[in-house]
Amino acid sequence: MPDNNSYFKQNISGILRCSRYAFGPNKLHYCGPDKNEEILAYLENNRQDFGLKGLLQEFKTMYPYLCHIARENKIKDPFDDRVVEAYWLGNELLETIEKKQFYRHLKEGLDLEKKLNHKLFNQVTEKIRRGALPHHSFHVLDIWKRTGNLETEHTLESLDNCRISWGQVQKVEGPFVTLKTKPLIIRNGKLGLGEPIFKKLTRHLESSGLEQLKPNDIVSFHWNALCEVITKKQAVALEKYTLLHLNLANQTI
Repeated sequence: MPDNNSYFKQNISGILRCSRYAFGPNKLHYCGPDKNEEILAYLENNRQDFGLKGLLQEFKTMYPYLCHIARENKIKDPFDDRVVEAYWLGNELLETIEKKQFYRHLKEGLDLEKKLNHKLFNQVTEKIRRGALPHHSFHVLDIWKRTGNLETEHTLESLDNCRISWGQVQKVEGPFVTLKTKPLIIRNGKLGLGEPIFKKLTRHLESSGLEQLKPNDIVSFHWNALCEVITKKQAVALEKYTLLHLNLANQTI
């Protein structure tokens, strides 16, 4: 018999984890409901309250992806921690999803054919045949037009900010954290990851779980907002799926 308390903790963990990744763009009004202060209140207090779940369900791009990954893996809750990890970082759940179902998700779940145009939609869905998966990096790097609150085309800077990045902590000075990370660049007309640079970010109140950061920790960040400490295995997965979708993006640049 499953441990209901363990399931509750896992579920809450997924909800809070998801909110940390969603907070950065929501703060800038790029996606999700105009309820940033409410989301921030949950994060500041690390509140184990399912009220946050309702707010996250209003993210019109993120939430359908979570539902798609969960449904295809026969996982009841889209905010299960494994599903949240699959979408933002990447894991084995992505590998089980059938190409036909992913196509239906883009066409019917996200209504992308109407948001783009028929030609661009076919260009995007052709990448499913070439190996695209429902990872956050796919939607950022291979669908150049934002489909959140602002339906505008990405720039290199916004692509770099919108993808989930990772870096190794070099120095921690109060609220400031210096990371060694690879930026997104364009070289010879193609996207890629550049040589490592040093990037200084600020820990905010919403960065719960990052209070004890130390050199050599690996962290993820989104729109310059620190998300969480990740393992080497998770960093490898994130790089794997990022490179996959960079390669696919370069086929149509």
